[in-house]
Amino acid sequence: MFLNTLTPKFYVALTGTSSLISGLILIFEWWYFRKYGTSFIEQVSVSHLRPLLGGVDSSSPSNSNTSNGEADSNRQSVSECKVWRNPLNLFRGAEYNRYTWVTGREPLTYYDMNLSAQDHQTFFTCDSDHLRPADAIMQKAWRERNPQARISAAHEALELEDCATAYILLAEEEATTIMEAERLFKQALKAGEGCYRRSQQLQHHGTQYEAQHRRDTNVLVYIKRRLAMCSRKLGRTREAVKMMRDLMKEFPLLSMFNIHENLLESLLELQNYADVQAVLAKYDDISLPKSATILSFSSAMVLTLRCSAAASRRGLSTAEMNAVEAIHRAVEFNPHVPKYLLEMKSLILPPEHILKRGDSEAIAYAFFHLQHWKRVEGALNLLHCTWEGTFRMIPYPLEKGHLFYPYPVCTETADRELLPTVFHEVSVYPKKELPFFILFTAGLCSFTAMLALLTHQFPELMGVFAKAVSTHTHTHTHTQRWRTRCSNTLTSLLTRLITSSLLSNLLQRDKLV
Repeated sequence: MFLNTLTPKFYVALTGTSSLISGLILIFEWWYFRKYGTSFIEQVSVSHLRPLLGGVDSSSPSNSNTSNGEADSNRQSVSECKVWRNPLNLFRGAEYNRYTWVTGREPLTYYDMNLSAQDHQTFFTCDSDHLRPADAIMQKAWRERNPQARISAAHEALELEDCATAYILLAEEEATTIMEAERLFKQALKAGEGCYRRSQQLQHHGTQYEAQHRRDTNVLVYIKRRLAMCSRKLGRTREAVKMMRDLMKEFPLLSMFNIHENLLESLLELQNYADVQAVLAKYDDISLPKSATILSFSSAMVLTLRCSAAASRRGLSTAEMNAVEAIHRAVEFNPHVPKYLLEMKSLILPPEHILKRGDSEAIAYAFFHLQHWKRVEGALNLLHCTWEGTFRMIPYPLEKGHLFYPYPVCTETADRELLPTVFHEVSVYPKKELPFFILFTAGLCSFTAMLALLTHQFPELMGVFAKAVSTHTHTHTHTQRWRTRCSNTLTSLLTRLITSSLLSNLLQRDKLV
């Protein structure tokens, strides 16, 4: 009965609505294809619907190539989610413990401290430590979980002889001030240089001596680097820069300590932007995994400085475009940094280990470099205006990259292990918001489906409702027509009255003449 009572106007409205929806879909598909080079419906079907239906991508290569590709992708995922030592890590005794004394919270997670213990065993021990009693004690000390047990073992080793690693442990964990830590590191430097010279003379006499020399080299480099960091924290920045440059010249192959990142931070403190750009250019093309927050965001800051200088002289120029591109490049590599630099999210103490492109790396960068961004006029304003545009340039950040490889999906899990989630909310990769058209289409489809279901279940009530709506529409239309006719009638009457009055005035003038 409902279908029989429908008028032709309903079918016209139905076909018109269908045509409108089809036209909107066509315009959206054309825009999406022009911008991203692929069809939205096809991409959704291939990426999401086909795996649910159990299909296989026909565009995939042969089985052998597929297996090799999967192995390569797995290796890439594992390598990119590797946790790295934070080159700007704080001192446990002089900095981390102070936070614990004031707040009662532990700034370091057990997973982070366990990784540090593994690093200490790798850098500061070797297989021949049992030949020297002090080194044997320290080998056990690095494996201790209790801080007091490690400190007691270090004092026990120092009673036997001047042990460089024992001084390192005391400087890192027992010293409560940076000055005290620097004093202990200077004592460690004297002991470490003596061991390094002795092992250097015997390094070619066998595998055992080569391992000792490698260990003594790591100890010496670590001590000098931490001494440079003490000078930087105590305000002797130029002295720290000189120590870092000398260390990089003396041991150019030991890039695992990432001393150049300490050097960049010190140069930014001195506002020596020319040397910063030189260091960035030198380490931007290395084969090692890049630290985007250092190599990209620092470059963006320097380019922003040049951009502001150029704008003050000539207005907009290519320097501004270079600065914007550098910000896009940096944000695409690590999208968590801008919220910390713009102070949209609160900072915490950085962990001892960071994950490339993760929240931990963003915290470590912003903790030390926020003051440098504030010092450059207009840098934070430019970052605020441009960083969100990166995600509009990338249709699917988790599946493809514009300038870098795809963003690893394992970073959130690793960051939750590195960062104290008790008082810090881990930042996740920003998701693109759904366009309004998708929400509108979903609402329209849901509404029409609900109407069809109600019509099927309650045809009489829906018929009465449809008649009421049509009657209201007809009444509203009749009212509008009546108002239009009345206005037209009044307009015609006024026109006639004005015309007649004008004619009478003209006749009277003629008579007078």
